[in-house]
Amino acid sequence: MITIYTVSSCTSCKKAKTWLNSHQLTYKEQNLGKEGITKKEILDILTKTENGIASIVSSKNRYAKGLGVDIEDLSVSEVIDIIMETPRILKSPILVDDKRLQVGYKEDDIRAFLPRSVRNVENAEARLRAAL
Repeated sequence: MITIYTVSSCTSCKKAKTWLNSHQLTYKEQNLGKEGITKKEILDILTKTENGIASIVSSKNRYAKGLGVDIEDLSVSEVIDIIMETPRILKSPILVDDKRLQVGYKEDDIRAFLPRSVRNVENAEARLRAAL
C-alpha cells in the first residue's frame, strides 16, 4: 500500500494524487497539517532516503524558517522531534510504500510505484511510438 503524505494547499500533492488515481493505484493519504506524522513513520521514511534529513525537510519553507534554528546543526533525534511538532517543514508530497520513496512530484519517478508488469508494457509502448 502506498502512503502519500500531503498538505492541503500543495499543487504537487494534487498532481500526485491525480496520477495515482488515473493509474488506479490504491493509496492512503495522510494530511500532515491535520493528522501529523509519527516517529515510526519518520524513521521508516528516513530508512529509504539517500541523503537522510536533507532529502525530506524543506529548510526554505516558511514553517522551517519560522523555527529560528538551522536544521543542519541539530541531531537526527532533535530534527525528528521538530518534524513531529511541525510536520509542515517536510517537503511534499512524500510517497512511500514498503520498498520505495519519492519526495515531490516527478512523473518519470512516480512510475516506480506501478507494478513491474504495467511498467514493462508502458515502456514497450513508448519504445514502439518512438520508433514510428
